[in-house]
Amino acid sequence: MLSKSVIPLRTSALSLRLAPIAYTAPSLHRHAFSSAASTPDTTTAATTTDHVKLDWDAFLRLRKVRRRYNLVSSIFGSMLGTSAGIGYLANKEIDPSQMIMGMDPLIMFGLATLSCGAVGWLAGPVLGSRAFGLMNGKHMAQIAEREREFLQHIKRNRVDPSFQSFSNPVPDYYGEKIGSVKQYRQWLKDQRAYNRKSKNFL
Repeated sequence: MLSKSVIPLRTSALSLRLAPIAYTAPSLHRHAFSSAASTPDTTTAATTTDHVKLDWDAFLRLRKVRRRYNLVSSIFGSMLGTSAGIGYLANKEIDPSQMIMGMDPLIMFGLATLSCGAVGWLAGPVLGSRAFGLMNGKHMAQIAEREREFLQHIKRNRVDPSFQSFSNPVPDYYGEKIGSVKQYRQWLKDQRAYNRKSKNFL
């Protein structure tokens, strides 16, 4: 009788010990599954926001801003180069009796000053593009992609410059004046008008 009463007590104690384990394990599994299922949604949402393509109006507006950066940098670089050239050449002694490369020294120094200004003007777009890239770093990849597409549109739709004349000049061959979608449509109209005039003259 004693052995028969002990066995149920052991099994009941064992079932009481195992009961919390069987209850808590599924909740951890559900939590892990829910967290694993929720992370792809956040990552896909982040990737979709990162790959939003820049629209044409915003691209053309940024393109116009970049040209202004380059223009201001060219003006500043030209002034800086000219002032540096004047400052350097002003400290040089000039002997009017001696020619420099067969030219008058004053003329030679004037040409050297102009050359310094020209170098500063040519270096301006490089500095302007760097400054524009620093100010719009997060959009540079999309700007480069849109730039390639824009140049393909320009090459495909621009006119043949071999038929130009004084009465029919080439209308913005490189598309530098385009700053919006409206201006691009006007550019297309100008290209068609040029083609009509060139055919009439032929």
